[in-house]
Amino acid sequence: MRVATRLFIMAGAALAAMAMPSFSHRATAADAAIETTRILSIGGDITEILYDLGQQDKIVAVDVTSQFPPQALKEKKSVGYMRALSAEGTLSVNPTLIIASDGAGPPEVVNALKSSGVRYVDIADKPSAEGVPAKILHVGSVVGADDAAKALASKVESEFAALENDRKLIKTRKKALFVLAIQNGRATVAGSGTSADSILQLAGVDNAATGVSGFKPVSDEQLAEFAPDVVVMMRRGATDDHNASQALALAGLSQSPAAKTKSLVAMDGLYLLGFGPRAPSAARDLMKAVYAEGGQATAAP
Repeated sequence: MRVATRLFIMAGAALAAMAMPSFSHRATAADAAIETTRILSIGGDITEILYDLGQQDKIVAVDVTSQFPPQALKEKKSVGYMRALSAEGTLSVNPTLIIASDGAGPPEVVNALKSSGVRYVDIADKPSAEGVPAKILHVGSVVGADDAAKALASKVESEFAALENDRKLIKTRKKALFVLAIQNGRATVAGSGTSADSILQLAGVDNAATGVSGFKPVSDEQLAEFAPDVVVMMRRGATDDHNASQALALAGLSQSPAAKTKSLVAMDGLYLLGFGPRAPSAARDLMKAVYAEGGQATAAP
């Protein structure tokens, strides 16, 4: 699964999409007492939120999923990939506060960091219209930027509400297959309970990978049964179509509606699956690309 791991690094993808009943977060006395002068941000979504809240000058290091804004990895030290952290490397940047997506790992390293004496704050990663504002409010309360966080969360909530109205205007929904990776001629696709499934639903698109849970490799027979109208993939570079021709030429997809109309959408991984403040825009761009009239499309942030 080396290819899949590479793609997770780029996308900062969440592996579970669960609903959150409320996106409110109350600041606590513990939050208020946190020293925020040297922040280590772990998770592309966390870094993006901190920059949007104007806290970038307090960040001393990030992980490699912090692809946006582009200057983050240029300006800040890197502690490596968020799911493969080392306690020594992480603490070497002398943080006073670690803010991390709850997908950070491995568990033994996270436990060591929590026992190190440095304040460690887990931020719930819920890839949903409710989860993104909740994440923003939590980060804001931790760094003492409640007002900015409330304003940003309100903006994101409004954008999700507008997106919901647009979904209601879709007369005939399309089916899309999210292909995470192709390795040795076999596709790994996104099923239910994934960030990819969540962004498809937010874009008003049905997930063609019925009966699949999580990110799973599937057979050609399963691909043929999915019969997607569109294939969605992550773009790994400015000019990378993410092997579009390879995807549509897979034995299980070569006779699909997507292959017949050459309908493939490639988008930046973090933008598409990061579920940071740009999530409503990503869902809207995906909607526009999927429901565009025929042919291949590349949607960019």
